[in-house]
Amino acid sequence: MEQLISEIEAYARAVERTPQAVLRAAIDAGGREWESWKAGRSSPTLARVDRLRAFMAAHPPETEDAA
Repeated sequence: MEQLISEIEAYARAVERTPQAVLRAAIDAGGREWESWKAGRSSPTLARVDRLRAFMAAHPPETEDAA
């Protein structure tokens, strides 16, 4: 879970969004879900993790070369 949280935080920084906004766009997660994951009160299903990672892969951060 720690690795997933790190991945989401890094991606969110790279795309200049909050982790909550990334979760909302990727898996239609509610606003409190991120905090619940970070606090260890809940965790996503593997299907949701797969959808989240697929979203991040399909929407990579823009690079300086692409601009």
